Amino acid sequence: MVREQYNTATEGTHIERPENQYVYKIGIYGWRKRCLYLFVLLLLIILLVNFALAIWILKVMWFSPDSSLLLHSTQNVTVNAQNSEGEVTGRLKVGPKMVEVQSQQFQISSKEGKSLFTVDESEVVVGTDKLRVTGPEGALFEHSVETPLIRAHPFQELRLESPTRSLSMDAPKGVHIKAHAGKIKALSQMDIIFHSNDGMLVLDSETVCLPKLVQGTWGPVGSSQRLYEICVCPDGKLYLSVAGTSTTCHENSHICS
Repeated sequence: MVREQYNTATEGTHIERPENQYVYKIGIYGWRKRCLYLFVLLLLIILLVNFALAIWILKVMWFSPDSSLLLHSTQNVTVNAQNSEGEVTGRLKVGPKMVEVQSQQFQISSKEGKSLFTVDESEVVVGTDKLRVTGPEGALFEHSVETPLIRAHPFQELRLESPTRSLSMDAPKGVHIKAHAGKIKALSQMDIIFHSNDGMLVLDSETVCLPKLVQGTWGPVGSSQRLYEICVCPDGKLYLSVAGTSTTCHENSHICS
């Protein structure tokens, strides 16, 4: 601050006052101006470097609006979903040998939004019209299976097999087995039992063959060896008749009346 000095003088004395030689300049000059320009230049360089890095990252990841996003890793790729508290609620892990999904429910949908495959802790739901198993060993079920229809692929046979346990088919309104152009075989190491609680067993065919039925021979009276032959009435009723050297069904035909 300029300090002005005032001198007193007697009246009539002329004193020449010195002119004010101080000039005030407004602005940034000198080394401060050079530092400001250098700082602005540094900011521009950082901006250009960041822009170049962003373009390089997009190019390396092969990302564009018209293509998919590709993620590459030498180990695995893991995607986590978290809630507001930071807890992981879902995880997708893609490894070199396995794809692992950890979630309460896994669902695959079609373009129209139809559920095609759904898995949760209680059940697995296949929403497609047809489920095809192309493996040579077919499908293996350790427990029960519920389905309204089982059909073989054209020109291939359908086999329902239980190598070490029993095979059971239950339905509240009956089980329908049909072969359009082939045979139906039932093979068992032990017995095949057809049992009906409230109805009857119907063999609806022009010919019913029992090719391996043992043919008995007439033995002496009181012999412990008793063989029988199966006889059929005109109305389809079956009954047993003591086997002889020839058929004995006509001898017991009165059973049919």
